[in-house]
Amino acid sequence: MNLRRWLRPGLGVKRWLVVVFVGLLFLALALALLLRAVYRDVTIEGPLQGLVSAITLQWLPYEARGAILATLGVGLFVVGSWRLMRALVGVYRPVDADQPLVELIYHKRFLSRGPRIVAIGGGTGLSTLLRGLKEHTSNLTAIVTVADDGGSSGALRTVLGVPAVGDIRNCIVALADAEPLMGQLLQYRFPADPGRPSDAEPATIAGHAIGNLLIAAMTAIEDGDFEEGIRQVNRVLAVRGRVVPVSATPLTLHARLRDGTVIDGQSRIARTQGIERVWLTPEGVAATTDAVAAIAEADAIVLGPGSLFTSLLPALLVPAIADAVAVSPATRILVCNVATQPGETTGFDLADHVEVLERHTRAGIADVVLANNDFGARVSEGWRGEPVRLRWPPDGPEVPRLVLDGVVAPSNAHHHDPARLATSIVRVIEQTGGRRRARAARTA
Repeated sequence: MNLRRWLRPGLGVKRWLVVVFVGLLFLALALALLLRAVYRDVTIEGPLQGLVSAITLQWLPYEARGAILATLGVGLFVVGSWRLMRALVGVYRPVDADQPLVELIYHKRFLSRGPRIVAIGGGTGLSTLLRGLKEHTSNLTAIVTVADDGGSSGALRTVLGVPAVGDIRNCIVALADAEPLMGQLLQYRFPADPGRPSDAEPATIAGHAIGNLLIAAMTAIEDGDFEEGIRQVNRVLAVRGRVVPVSATPLTLHARLRDGTVIDGQSRIARTQGIERVWLTPEGVAATTDAVAAIAEADAIVLGPGSLFTSLLPALLVPAIADAVAVSPATRILVCNVATQPGETTGFDLADHVEVLERHTRAGIADVVLANNDFGARVSEGWRGEPVRLRWPPDGPEVPRLVLDGVVAPSNAHHHDPARLATSIVRVIEQTGGRRRARAARTA
């Protein structure tokens, strides 16, 4: 059974076995010619002649000799190749792996041929998306916002001056191969002081997640280079794909409400209703080189899902990111949230989400809008949101193509289902051909 698995298409094993077999065949032919020359041209008498005759099976019919040698050769070749393969690759098999090494190799080679997908955003929505997409491709790049200012991320930002790391940690956990164990480790928070208020900033390491401290430590090891620190964390934890910060500079999110009030800070804005516009400081901040390069090389760019004003827009408000997405030849897919968020998107429908996105970036920023049309999911008790209504199209000169699919989690009406969402996105990529606008982009 394992041998048949090793010979499946896609592993890249059979071609090299054929090369080895042909090489051995040539060696066997050379040996046969040598034996023939010795037997015919060299005079051998006495007991040595009988030995040579026995070795070359002269006492059997010609056809029988061929059948015996062929059977023996095939048997030795199969057994030798199998044992050699086990000896060479056995040392690389994880000791706690719950599936054969051949399955792990096949899975990785299959994923390595998947489309190059860049996902932009933050929060729970982005990590949910990555959990689904990593089962279809390992060519994944998550470009994550760094504007969070609350909890452990906010405290580390204040003390160490590093950008927010909470969303980056969540994405690394989502892309980890050993996700349950890695998640428990990186998400673990040291117990807080019971005497401190619950909303107070963490003291020392109390309340901090292990993953946040790991990222902060790696940044310090790299002499304060946040982008390089994240690169090294990706390498050390061997995530499937990579996680990239949108900027190496700590960002602050601001919002103006319809009544003219200005609110500062992502954590406060997330609880606010009636947002008219959001922006970042410092203005004109530089994007990371890895983020811009990943967008330029992508087959598909996925915007969202996630909090519209506090997760998705803070990433797209970095000028170089918005420009790179706008001129990218990739298929650009906006994943609309399945439900409104109490506060920042209360009462929003599908068209409202698109209009806000285009008003803060530019018209035509998305080629396709993927929205949920399954409204039978379970609603949690006390939930103050509501499913996003499918009003369409939005106002504007360039209306993206709408794709409806059941992407909500059946057990939770305000979360996407990772597998359903990833399957729908991959289907859209296959239908559009990925970099379908390449010619037009090069012309422009």
